[in-house]
Amino acid sequence: MKRIFIKTLIASVALAAAGVSSAQDTKTIKFANQNTAGHPIVLGMEKFKEIVEKNSGGKIKVNVFPGGALGSDQANVSAIQGGTLEMASMNSGIFANQVKEFAIFDFPFMFGSSKEADAVVDGPTGKKLHAKLEEKGIVGLGYYELGFRHISNSKRPINKVEDLEGLKLRVIPNPINVDWVKALGANPTPLPWPEVYSALEQKAVDGQENPVATINGAKLYEVQKNLVLTGHQYNPQSVIISKKFWEKLSAAEKKIVGDAVTESAKFQREKARALEASILDNLKKNGMQVTQLPEAEMAKLRDKMRPVTAKYGVTVGQDLVKELQAEIDKVRSAAAAPAKKSGK
Repeated sequence: MKRIFIKTLIASVALAAAGVSSAQDTKTIKFANQNTAGHPIVLGMEKFKEIVEKNSGGKIKVNVFPGGALGSDQANVSAIQGGTLEMASMNSGIFANQVKEFAIFDFPFMFGSSKEADAVVDGPTGKKLHAKLEEKGIVGLGYYELGFRHISNSKRPINKVEDLEGLKLRVIPNPINVDWVKALGANPTPLPWPEVYSALEQKAVDGQENPVATINGAKLYEVQKNLVLTGHQYNPQSVIISKKFWEKLSAAEKKIVGDAVTESAKFQREKARALEASILDNLKKNGMQVTQLPEAEMAKLRDKMRPVTAKYGVTVGQDLVKELQAEIDKVRSAAAAPAKKSGK
């Protein structure tokens, strides 16, 4: 009996050990973002989850946390650096607090089209900037797209640049956004995204600026009735992973995660661009008055923001500005080149 008991005990311990080993082989990624469920960014995150779990055979689990469920962007950055959060997607310009060169992604009117933005973030400049994050405990894996930003407010329609003067506008909390709002004669109010709806509802601020998908997803049409399509900034969103977590992954696991970011980024950008027209229609259906500034007023808007770009060009370094501009110019040159006729 004693011998049978010992054998049974040994078998139980072996099974328990196998269970622990199996559990330890499974890794879990918490993936955070500020946008609400259904937003194109969140759709990209869900695609990432699908790809990773399939290609890892369930050995890597991904839990998606939209809507600021795990705190603000700043809180997410700290958690990623500390290793208590594995992944997040957030505006690349936010990392200017970590690496000053990231401010270039918030330069007003830097990008004229999504193709130009793709060429930069997928090219040498995008990769070089992400590489600079590693010494901060962050690994940049790729870029999703938030898109071109536009200005909304609850005070009045914006038909000329002067209509922006005096408006109290919420901005992403970083210096370049404060400065361009000041350059327009408006009053900047830096606020974390989770606080924006209530600030607009309570009239603590008059307006804000964001891509249409974000305005729609957060139902800002309930507290904002005027939208002007300025396209004054383009926001790439860095998809980042904790360096502490990344270093625990095997080479095969790193490839699965990295390839999934690349594939989901392609899906996410295509989805975001395909949905934009229908999202704009929905904003109008929900009572937003949408205006487009005449080209003369857009030129005036760009002129007012040029000193801000010049100021931060010194901060990030003129070599980086030239490098990024060269990548954009290649896209513009290719678009301007006449199509070659096939000869016979």
